[in-house]
Amino acid sequence: MERVAEFLWIIPALPLLAAAAIALMRRRHRRPAATLAIGSLVLAFVASCVAFAATLRPAAGEGLVRLHHDFAWFEVGGAAFRAGWLLDPLSAGMLVMVTFVGSLIFVFSVGYMAHDANFTRFFGFLSLFAAAMLGLLVANNLLVLFMCWELVGLASYLLIGFWFSKPEAATAAKKAFIATRIGDLGFLIGIVWLHHATGSLLFYDDGAGCLEQGAIARLVAATTVGGMAVSTAISLLLFCGAIGKSGQLPLHVWLPDAMEGPTPVSALIHAATMVAAGVFLVARVYPLMAASPAGTDVGAGAHAAHTTALAVVTWVGALTAVFGALVAVAQDDIKRILAYSTISQLGYMMMGLGTGGPAVGMLHLVVHAFFKALLFLGAGSVIHGCGGEQDIRRMGGLRRAMPVTFATYAVGMMALSGFPLVFSGFWSKDAILHAAMVWEPSRIPFVLGLCGAALTAFYMTRQMWFVFFAPRVGTPHGEPHESPGTMTVPLVVLAAATVLLAVPATPAWPWFHAYLAGHLDELHAGWNAGAGVVAAMAWSILAVAVGVAVSWRLYSRTPAGTDAIEIALPRVFRALRARLYVDEFYAATFHRLARWASLASDWADRFFWGTIVDSTAWIARGVAWVGRVFDNDAVDAGFDAGCEGTRGAGKWASRIQNGQTQRYLRLLAAGIVAIVAVLAWSGTR
Repeated sequence: MERVAEFLWIIPALPLLAAAAIALMRRRHRRPAATLAIGSLVLAFVASCVAFAATLRPAAGEGLVRLHHDFAWFEVGGAAFRAGWLLDPLSAGMLVMVTFVGSLIFVFSVGYMAHDANFTRFFGFLSLFAAAMLGLLVANNLLVLFMCWELVGLASYLLIGFWFSKPEAATAAKKAFIATRIGDLGFLIGIVWLHHATGSLLFYDDGAGCLEQGAIARLVAATTVGGMAVSTAISLLLFCGAIGKSGQLPLHVWLPDAMEGPTPVSALIHAATMVAAGVFLVARVYPLMAASPAGTDVGAGAHAAHTTALAVVTWVGALTAVFGALVAVAQDDIKRILAYSTISQLGYMMMGLGTGGPAVGMLHLVVHAFFKALLFLGAGSVIHGCGGEQDIRRMGGLRRAMPVTFATYAVGMMALSGFPLVFSGFWSKDAILHAAMVWEPSRIPFVLGLCGAALTAFYMTRQMWFVFFAPRVGTPHGEPHESPGTMTVPLVVLAAATVLLAVPATPAWPWFHAYLAGHLDELHAGWNAGAGVVAAMAWSILAVAVGVAVSWRLYSRTPAGTDAIEIALPRVFRALRARLYVDEFYAATFHRLARWASLASDWADRFFWGTIVDSTAWIARGVAWVGRVFDNDAVDAGFDAGCEGTRGAGKWASRIQNGQTQRYLRLLAAGIVAIVAVLAWSGTR
């Protein structure tokens, strides 16, 4: 079992090699590309199951299995920078979920993208996306995690803008890439600060890791501006990355526009991979976020501590949950409704992490991945069956034309809405609401969570009514039809998993909580919930009942093709449809500020820096002119005069040295006479 961690790199390497091989294939190699992509992820799923099994058998005296394999990555100044792989219940559960759900999405894509000219390239991008996410999950080094994190961002850019000929898709891809980079800037600063403060970016290193007690104690003891603990400051910076990746307020704006990509991309991003990365990051660094001077238990399964960092996570999550649900109420695009639903559910996950700890938040992440993938793929089946139509007001009556899609979509809808007892979404949401209800700092997140639950049931019932029950307004794209088996089989599998996952999530057998906490040996079947859990369940059931009843009553009595809220509250509906004008606010503030800054930079470049450069050029030209004049009129003239003098002296000397012996003798005699004369004159004196 100890050697399992040593070979964890194989899991992300399989789809990465598939992506590299597909990149070398020609466009016509459609079947080999799909086979290679699906096969690599299926093998990764098998390897993930092996790793998952290794976490089920802790050694004697150890409740939690945590295996890591570290190695020297590179050396700087004689010091080795180490990286490695980490296997624990948190990463093992995520590995199984990502590979399983991803494999089904890959299979679905074969049917959905069958007529796309760039089918081969699409599967190459999918494989790259999966490899980056899997690498993020197994990393035991925060820098390695960040590198895979950025690869996830790159792959999402490629997939969201896959239909790059559409201006909307190209714009959405750039918007997603830039918005997530804003959060990643804070993430990167936090990484640098953490390494400076602890000297290591390894999560676990036999007591020397940055998430282990020694490093955390130092971070808690140190303070920064305003007396804030360094651990809190670093936690908030790391959380910035999670805000961007997981579409939390105020960096949520990219997530709905990501719908411009193919529907399988939406399912992959919104269910199993990209948005889950932010929640996973918070769960991974939870020991740091929960650190307090009181020495809070920061184990994987611990209840949430009451720290500043976790309070921020809770409030951001609660506000995001309500915001996403409110905006989803007034959307007409079937995928955009699910996109805002994802934003809302991610808010619930963050609220669960902040109030209940990793087990509560991660349970909702895992079950949400299944039923949200089911809903997005179901939406893709609906769009495929309706000839590309995405407006729910122009659908209607599809339950007879698409019975398999209808049945599986209904399962996803009930799981998301939190229908009681049977569906996994009810238990995971109930765990979050219970944790929020007993959260000591405030009960407001619990109230917001209840409001979000009622709104979720409302907008999902509205969607079901328009798509499957309302009379059809028209058939602009022909008669609807059921999707092929490559698309419906994954829907059936995901629907079954959505129901079956309710078993390990119930208070009667809380297997998932015990697994993350490392208490499987203490797990016993039987109702272990107290009065608080029952109260939270009652409030949750009431919220769902109110949402479903109000929505069904309103829309079943509204004329086909119209919206009850738009008729009753037109101004509110317009505001919600416009996404509460957040994008317009950004356009009027930050975008305008950026435009002014660019204009100011342009003016400074042209008139300030340009003037300095031009002045420098004039000075340089003046110095060059002076140098040229001095060189031509002084140096060159003096040199020319010297040359002329030398040449004249040479001419005079050449007259003496003309080769005539007689002249030489005469000169010699004259010289002797001159010498004698001088000597004689000197002697007379």
